[in-house]
Amino acid sequence: MVLRGVVAALVLCVALSACRRQSDAPASAPTGTANDEVVVYTALDRQFSEPILDDFTSRTGIRVRAVYDTESTKTVGLVNRIAAEANRPRCDVFWNNEIVNTLRLKDQGLLQPCRPGNAAGYPPQYRDPDGYWYGFAARARVIIVNTELVGEPDRPTSITDLADPRWKGRAGIAKPLFGTTASHVACLFALLGEQPAADLLDSLKRNGVQVVSGNKACAEMVGAGRLALALTDTDDAVAEIDAGRPVKIVFPDGAGNQMGTLLLPNTLALVAGCPHPEAGVQLIDYLLSPEVEGRLAGGPSAQIPLNPATTVRPRIDSLDGIRLMAPDLSGAAEAFKVATRYVERDFLAP
Repeated sequence: MVLRGVVAALVLCVALSACRRQSDAPASAPTGTANDEVVVYTALDRQFSEPILDDFTSRTGIRVRAVYDTESTKTVGLVNRIAAEANRPRCDVFWNNEIVNTLRLKDQGLLQPCRPGNAAGYPPQYRDPDGYWYGFAARARVIIVNTELVGEPDRPTSITDLADPRWKGRAGIAKPLFGTTASHVACLFALLGEQPAADLLDSLKRNGVQVVSGNKACAEMVGAGRLALALTDTDDAVAEIDAGRPVKIVFPDGAGNQMGTLLLPNTLALVAGCPHPEAGVQLIDYLLSPEVEGRLAGGPSAQIPLNPATTVRPRIDSLDGIRLMAPDLSGAAEAFKVATRYVERDFLAP
């Protein structure tokens, strides 16, 4: 009996030691097996991300357990969940559909660096120098206009045009507490300064801008003629074009003397202390491949590829000749709380 107990104890020690060695494996060396799994929290719409995740499983045998967010709490809900799970992480990969909240997670120490091979092909501005996040498959923040309600000479050229009295009560914006709209506002606070950015939003409020549930709802309301114009993302605007609605995309502030059109990439990051780091890096590497960016560019999500090796052309009009905003992204992450406080206290107040 004593000998049997000693043997059992030795077997248990060996098993525990193996588990420790596995958890301490470097995140830069993916070695997933067919029995592995990976947990991804993704803010990209499920109809766009799920088929790609399924293909990853088919190719690698690694089962993907995905958690999707809702349109009404885009990105922020998943960010809060990762923060709440910090003492016992359940998510391996955060697939965000913007970047500012990814930077906030990095600042909170909730991400860990990794070095997926496909990341090397991306321009340096779309990847963290220390490996904490990688940007790909971007969208532009645009104004969608109803061509039956807005003649070409009257079409806006800037987001400030949403404050033009001719569009009083006829322009829309998604609730700027979530998703790309919240990131856009944070970028404006970082770029313009707190008071000028607040003044800009105050001017929209005074003009009766309609605050709706999300960017998709903004685009749909313009397509249906319930709004004349609205601020939204390129993928939601393209969906209205695909549906045959009388709409047009305007890249705001894209002239040489303006502040530029904001381009927001999807971002990928490995969560600190995640349970499946090797499989997580393998998934990140797959998502950064030119093939995946090509699928996201050519499909209904109409993303803008950032990998120079991607051969599929984006479905939106070319950004050539359009001035792009050069926001201070670190400053935007720092300004996020200030911008959120202003939106809750002033912009959304009756």
